[in-house]
Amino acid sequence: MLDINKLLELIKYIILGIVQGLTEPLPISSSGHVVIVREFFSVHISGLTFEIVVNFGSLIAIMFVYREVIIRLMKNFFRYILLQEKAAKQDFHYVLLVVIATIPIGVIGMLSKEIVAKELSALSFVGVSLMITGVFLWIIRHLQGEKTDEQISIRDAIIIGLVQTMAIIPGISRSGATIVAAMLVGLKRDVALRFSFLLYIPVSIGVTIVSLPDMTANEQLFIPFIVALLTAMTATYIALKWFIQVMIQGKLKYFTFYCLIVGICVIVGSQIF
Repeated sequence: MLDINKLLELIKYIILGIVQGLTEPLPISSSGHVVIVREFFSVHISGLTFEIVVNFGSLIAIMFVYREVIIRLMKNFFRYILLQEKAAKQDFHYVLLVVIATIPIGVIGMLSKEIVAKELSALSFVGVSLMITGVFLWIIRHLQGEKTDEQISIRDAIIIGLVQTMAIIPGISRSGATIVAAMLVGLKRDVALRFSFLLYIPVSIGVTIVSLPDMTANEQLFIPFIVALLTAMTATYIALKWFIQVMIQGKLKYFTFYCLIVGICVIVGSQIF
């Protein structure tokens, strides 16, 4: 016999997966939107386990979109280490820059995990953070940038990595923060976008590995989590392919308007309800 309550619960997780997937590649904060939708549907999950599961779905989609770049980087990284091929040196250097930029959020993320889960997920806080994201997107709306992949410096990577740490706060977009930082240090739009999403990969893999015990602890949520993961993966692929074109065309101002409007609505709504 069909259990209506379980079906409705599953639908909630599907919606959450879609929301995570659509918003992960976009500079509008996937974590903030998941918090908003969770509150709306009264889906309360302790800790950050659910966010990590759906983030893994987004990771798979992002790696698929950038699969050719990732394969080339990995091949040349090990070719330079093992064979000292000069042609592979640039990709070796690029991978090191991604690693350097990943270190700050790895350290700060582990130290602040519980604070984020318990203290920074209030709706009013998410609303303010979304508005901050919108303001920073407005600042870079006309920037073009000149630096190519070969011209990214260690200083650039450190700055982008430090700014990425702001994304541990729900409402501050990870892709938005890193793209803003990359554009401000002079990277071209397509270069900034690519570096931002390649930077997401080690962060997401690290968080997933560390959180595996928590992810497997609750067997009752196994099916809802898997369904949410698959929907997040599909939605992320669609959203990322679209956002790549939007970024190239320089239409970030529309995300500014979105973040400001949603942020205000969330703040007002949190005070009324």
